[in-house]
Amino acid sequence: MTTTPATIPPVLLVGAGRMGGAMFAGWRAQNLAPSVLLDPAVPKDLARIEDQCVATAQAIDAAFRPAAVILAIKPQMAETALPLLAGKIPQEAVILSILAGKPIARLQTLLGTPNPIVRAMPNTPAAIGKGITAAFADPGVTPPQRALCDTLLHAIGDVVWLDSESLIDPVTAISGSGPAYVFLLAELLEQAATEHGLPPDIARNLARKTVSGAGALLDASVEDASALRQAVTSPKGTTEAALKILMAADAWPKILRQAVTAAENRARELAT
Repeated sequence: MTTTPATIPPVLLVGAGRMGGAMFAGWRAQNLAPSVLLDPAVPKDLARIEDQCVATAQAIDAAFRPAAVILAIKPQMAETALPLLAGKIPQEAVILSILAGKPIARLQTLLGTPNPIVRAMPNTPAAIGKGITAAFADPGVTPPQRALCDTLLHAIGDVVWLDSESLIDPVTAISGSGPAYVFLLAELLEQAATEHGLPPDIARNLARKTVSGAGALLDASVEDASALRQAVTSPKGTTEAALKILMAADAWPKILRQAVTAAENRARELAT
C-alpha cells in the first residue's frame, strides 16, 4: 500500500474553535502531514486518526517538530495560555497568529521565544472557504516560511500581504468586523420587509438571497462596486429614491465611516 506524500508539513494548532477548526479542515483537505491539535475540547469530527489531540501543552510529544505553530485561541486567553507553550516551539518553526489585538512584540514576550511571527486577520467566511485574510510578516520570517503561511491561509480563502503591522487595525475594522455589517444589512432588510406586510418566511428569504446574491455578483464582476450600483439604479426609479436616503451626507457615508473608526480604535485599545 502506498501513501500520498504530504503537501503541507506538520503543524501545531493551538485552539480548534470555529476559525481554527475551519483552517484545519482546509489543511486536511490538502493532505496535511500528521499534526497536533492543542485544545481542551477538540471536535470529534475534526481530528484524524494520525493526528495527536492534547488538552495541555505539557502533553505534546517532545519529539514533535512542527513547521508552523498556529495561534487560534481567543485573544483574552493569550496572557495565560501562551506562556504555557514555552519550550514546545522548535527554533525553526514559524508562528502564525490570528489573534486580534495582539501585536507581534507582545506575542514574542508572552511566548518567551524569538521565533519569527506572521500576524494575520481572517474573517468568518473562512468557515466555508470564502474568507479574506490580511497578513504581515515580521522581518525575521524567511521566504519559505512566508510561503508556508501563505499556503496555510489560502486554505480558507484569499490572502493579501501588508507592508506594515499597523495596517492590521484598519483591516480588522473593514474585513475582520465587516461580515457583521453585512449580516446587519440582511437583518434590517428582513425587518423592513415584514413591516411592509411580507410574510416572515418570505421576508427572510428575500433579504438573505438579495445580500448573498449581490455579494456573489460583486465577487464575479471586474467592475467597481459603484459601477454595479449605478447599473441597477434607473433614473427617477425606485432604487434611486431609496439611495437618495441612504447616500445622504449624514446617512450611510457618515455612519459607516464612524463605525469603521470605532472598530479601528477598539482594535488599538486591545493591543495595549
